Amino acid sequence: MKQFKKVMLLMFLAFLLLLAACNKDSKQESKVGNEESLKNLNKTDMPIVKEEIELNIFAGKSATTADDWNDVLLLNEYEKMTNMKIKWNQVPADGLEEKRNLALASDDLPDVFYAANIPVSDIQKYGAQGTFIPLNDLIEEYAPNIAKVLDENPDIKKGLTFPDGNIYSIPTVYSPEFTSLLTGAKGWINGEWLKKLGMDNPETTEEFYAYLKAVKETDLNGNGEHDEIPLSSVAQMSRIIHWISGAFGVQNKGQLHTLVDEDPESSDIRFFPITDPYKEMLKYLNRLYEDELIEQNIYSLEVDQHLANAAADRYGAVQFYNPIELYGEEIGGQFIPGNALEGPDGTKMYTGITSPLRSLGNFLITKVNENPEATLRWIDYFWTDEGSKMFFMGIEGVTYEETAEGPKLKEEITNHPDGLTLTQALAEYIINPGGNHPVMVTDDYFTGSENAPTDKEATENLMPYLIDEVWPSFTYTPEENEKMAILETDLSKYVSEMQAQFITGEADFSEWDAYVEQIEKMRLDEYMEIQKEAYKRYKSN
Repeated sequence: MKQFKKVMLLMFLAFLLLLAACNKDSKQESKVGNEESLKNLNKTDMPIVKEEIELNIFAGKSATTADDWNDVLLLNEYEKMTNMKIKWNQVPADGLEEKRNLALASDDLPDVFYAANIPVSDIQKYGAQGTFIPLNDLIEEYAPNIAKVLDENPDIKKGLTFPDGNIYSIPTVYSPEFTSLLTGAKGWINGEWLKKLGMDNPETTEEFYAYLKAVKETDLNGNGEHDEIPLSSVAQMSRIIHWISGAFGVQNKGQLHTLVDEDPESSDIRFFPITDPYKEMLKYLNRLYEDELIEQNIYSLEVDQHLANAAADRYGAVQFYNPIELYGEEIGGQFIPGNALEGPDGTKMYTGITSPLRSLGNFLITKVNENPEATLRWIDYFWTDEGSKMFFMGIEGVTYEETAEGPKLKEEITNHPDGLTLTQALAEYIINPGGNHPVMVTDDYFTGSENAPTDKEATENLMPYLIDEVWPSFTYTPEENEKMAILETDLSKYVSEMQAQFITGEADFSEWDAYVEQIEKMRLDEYMEIQKEAYKRYKSN
């Protein structure tokens, strides 16, 4: 009997040890290549590998980039530098989701998914299954430039780390100092029309309303048709809300969270689309819309129609990218930066800013990749100063020249003989601008409109009122992901539909209580519990 008890005790102890091992931090060790691939690797300098290797990369393709990445100057030169041949399988945005899902579900995986916009939920799902390899240790050893950015920006590292402790992807990162890019599209006022009206640049929501009303009632473009449009944007109402929401204190943790923010009184996470301040914001926007101060087809307006209206000198205010870059000097030069607006209760902040951590699903190494170390070194170079210059500006002597003031794009790029725009001209040589690339974007070499002097001026104007903390996208456990796939989809859809109906007047504000009750029935409590846990993890990572 004693012997039996002894055996049972040993079995119980063994079980406890096994249980402890299972409950231990689930962070996996990063995969390493085989002995042959490691021998072929140069840990520093170029080329990255001694004997040429080939990688198959599945890439999302923006419409504004080079048509064939298998033959573009930047990548051709980089192949020579690295001794790594890349076979690019480009997929346009229209079919990206379907083809990406087919690739993930098949046995024919690429070595890397690049700029494929893989959702956070899929990163977690396929990371847990082993389709994507953890990169924690590999980054530390083989990607010193990426590691440095993560070490210097703990908030970025926190947002990149999944609940299992793993980092599965190299994201797009906007430099925290590049505020003009973080704010993106901004509010602009037609300064020439302000002068004609004898008005100052609006500082409050009521002054903004008064200016828009004056635009509506005055033939400011002088064509005799009274066809002025006081306020416009694209992407439906989302960008206009980025300008207005801060005056009502909602969406106060940035653009990436459209349902939750921080309660200013309790500092708890809250579902803001059912709050009184959000309701007041919708009432204000409804007032603008009902008085025809917002372009009436705002929910269906396409970019080309917006640009045509701008070219006809019809806009009094816009929330969009740099007017000079978009509309040309003659029309765009009329616009001046709009102010952060003060709301009815004195609230004045600007919430239209995003987290530096962008697009987690932009560079993921799969389990079939036999050279993960070399692959990480390949992308890490573009996080160096020289690599960033090459990525954004191309090849010295071909697309840019070094000057006493720094590198400058050549005249034939900025003033193309065939009339191509800057984006079109650069597309012949590099794969940016356009798309989200897994690189660090700084203002040193970035060629987008956010680096234009007027954009920098607009950013300086907003700086005193920018929110002090911007949340990145949260990450979830596998169980939470399953629930969020349904909960967030349903809630987002309903909130968006009702937001449009309240703004356009299709729904009356007497229906507000019914709207709130319906949201509460859509498992709001369950959704908020998941968000609270995700926020807690983010803060403690």
